Amino acid sequence: MKNQNHVNQTSRTGQTPRLAGNTIGTNAGAPAGIVASPETAHLRRDLKNRHIQMIALGGAIGTGLFYGSHASISLAGPAILLTYLVGGLVIYLVMRALGEMSVEEPVTGAFSHYAYEHWSQRAGFVSGWNYWFNYIFVAMAELSVVGLYIQYWFPTVPTWLTAAFCLVFITAVNLLGVKTFGEFEFWFALIKVAAIIGMICLGLAVIFFGITTPGGEAPSFAHLVNHGGFFPNGVNGAVAAFVVVMFSFGGIELIGITAGEAHEPRKSIPHAINAVIWRILLFYIGSLAIIMAVVPWDKIDGQMSPFVQIFDSVGVQFAAHILNFVVLAAALSVYNSGLYSNGRMLYSLAEQGNAPRIFLKLSPQGTPYVGVLVSSAITIIAVIVVFLFPDFAFNYLLSIALIAGIINWTMVIITEWKFRSKIGPDGVSQLAFRLPGGRVASIFVLIMLAICVVLMTTQAAYRVAVIVGPIWLAVLLAGYEIKTRVAKRG
Repeated sequence: MKNQNHVNQTSRTGQTPRLAGNTIGTNAGAPAGIVASPETAHLRRDLKNRHIQMIALGGAIGTGLFYGSHASISLAGPAILLTYLVGGLVIYLVMRALGEMSVEEPVTGAFSHYAYEHWSQRAGFVSGWNYWFNYIFVAMAELSVVGLYIQYWFPTVPTWLTAAFCLVFITAVNLLGVKTFGEFEFWFALIKVAAIIGMICLGLAVIFFGITTPGGEAPSFAHLVNHGGFFPNGVNGAVAAFVVVMFSFGGIELIGITAGEAHEPRKSIPHAINAVIWRILLFYIGSLAIIMAVVPWDKIDGQMSPFVQIFDSVGVQFAAHILNFVVLAAALSVYNSGLYSNGRMLYSLAEQGNAPRIFLKLSPQGTPYVGVLVSSAITIIAVIVVFLFPDFAFNYLLSIALIAGIINWTMVIITEWKFRSKIGPDGVSQLAFRLPGGRVASIFVLIMLAICVVLMTTQAAYRVAVIVGPIWLAVLLAGYEIKTRVAKRG
């Protein structure tokens, strides 16, 4: 009789058990000829429920909300609230599709593993390497600007020195084990959450007590309709902002990676995913509604973050310092979670035979240290590229990161189709955590993602991503063919 930390002893795909107690055997699922880590080393289920909840929460909150919200507000005006609601529904359904598989098979590698098992070896290769490169580019961007946040307080400190220190520090955190990673990510996320809650509380107090801002207008929710209406730029403005909204959710799928090391994945993963929609309502829609009620949308000029502007408008002079600290924590959070997920993704790819077997090596703490160190080393190269060729890096490399997110979400939905087809109607009826709406919901998501890509072609900032996307997919597919041919010759 298995205890509550065990899962099905045989998965619906007929595989041997991957999980036992609070450890994960490294040989499970590995292709023939691949030698995993010593039997004394295991990935460990040390991520507690509070870690999972805050990781999910932190994944939905990034610098895009603190700094990028001006761009979306300028496009849509108050209607951005509706756009975030639609975008939140889309990403929620993506997460439910991923959660359906993660709860049934809570393994490291998540969507790459599922694509490999239920779609094809090629799909597992493309999904895994796409996600790995995606987070390399995202981590590169965050690490390259972290020095600017430090220079806000210490102008003489070189940005490269700050980037190097943060890289070494976060790498050390990840090497110490998944529990250490979880603790740091918990506090990074808590800082972001506290900042948003503080802003919301202050905004409500300003509105409730009718404190007049320096601009002369009393804060009021009427500002949401009194400055050109709820759709001041028409429906087209709200639709155009959909691109910015969707990209602000990038990274939220990290929760799928954590399933392989969650203490009680069948409880924590569903709870975290179901809470995503409420977090979006509170932290995105709620905070932006408060901001536009205190500072009318057409007076949010972009010269400072809207979060700073709302504090500054009521005389809180140190608001910029607060936000600088918050975005510094957000940047470190992104790199911390990126390095964590990249190490696990390389481990999963090695299990599939889609990456060198050396990535199966684990430390005594249960960390795939080779994958972590290699990902960290590649990030160093990426940061150097940013410093030497900033225009190239941000115009092209980050375009891959942008389109890679849509590729990843699309593959999650298609993989869920394959998963359901494989287990059949009887298997679907027994799933503990099902995607609501089934095939209809999946089709809706794919249509919305396709619309997002079309909209990207109409905006100069994102147009290059649409061009790079097919090229990037061709590179990944070519990489798989080369890997396959080399393996056959060997």
